[in-house]
Amino acid sequence: MDFIPYKPQRFTEDQMRQRISDMLEKMHDRRSVREFSSDPVPLDVVRKCIEVAGTAPSGAHKQPWTFCLVTDPVIRKEIRKAAEEEEFINYKGRMSDEWLEDLKQFNTNHVKPFIENAPGLIIVFKHSYEKSEEGKKSNYYVNESVGIAVGMLLTALHEVGLVALTHTPSPMNFLAKILERPENERAYLNIPFGYPSDDCMVPNIERKSIDKILKEY
Repeated sequence: MDFIPYKPQRFTEDQMRQRISDMLEKMHDRRSVREFSSDPVPLDVVRKCIEVAGTAPSGAHKQPWTFCLVTDPVIRKEIRKAAEEEEFINYKGRMSDEWLEDLKQFNTNHVKPFIENAPGLIIVFKHSYEKSEEGKKSNYYVNESVGIAVGMLLTALHEVGLVALTHTPSPMNFLAKILERPENERAYLNIPFGYPSDDCMVPNIERKSIDKILKEY
C-alpha cells in the first residue's frame, strides 16, 4: 500500500462554528417521508449522492456495499408486492405488542405505496464476504461500514433537496432474488427517494437535545 500526503482544508474557529451551525440547521429539516411526488428527479445527481456514500470509511477498506438504483416501474411493482407480503406478516404476528404500540403514532401499516409512488429506490446490499478465484475472502465490520455509508447517502440526498425513507421490510431476502444479486450480498436497506408530494405530511416529532445525547468525560 502506497501512502500519499494528506492536507485537508483547515478553517478558522469562527469559520468552523459558522459551518457546523449552518449544517445543523439544515439537517434539523431532514425528515423521513412516505408521501412522494411522481416528478422525475435528475438521476445524475442521485448517482453523485451514491458516490458520496462510497467515500465512507470501511473495515480494512473493503468497501463492502452495492447500491442498486431501481427506477423500472415493473421491478418496483414486484418489490412492493413482495415487501407488503412480508410486512403483513410482521404487523400480524412478528412484531411485539410493544413495537406495534410504539408505531401507532406514525399511522404505519403493511401497505407501502411509496415503493411505486417514489420515482426511484436505492436498495443497499452489504457484502458478507467477497468472492475471488481463490474462494471466499473476509470482510470486516460490515454492518458498521455500510451503516456509515447509508448515513452519508441520506445526508447527500438531503443536501440536494431530495427526501428519502429508510425502509426495512424484514426479512429482505426477496430483494436479492428480484434483483438477481450474488450470494455474498445481503439486503441492508431499501431507500425510496424523490421530491415530497404537494400535500406531504410528516409527524411532528422532537429530537433529543444535546444534553440528552452527549456525555463528556
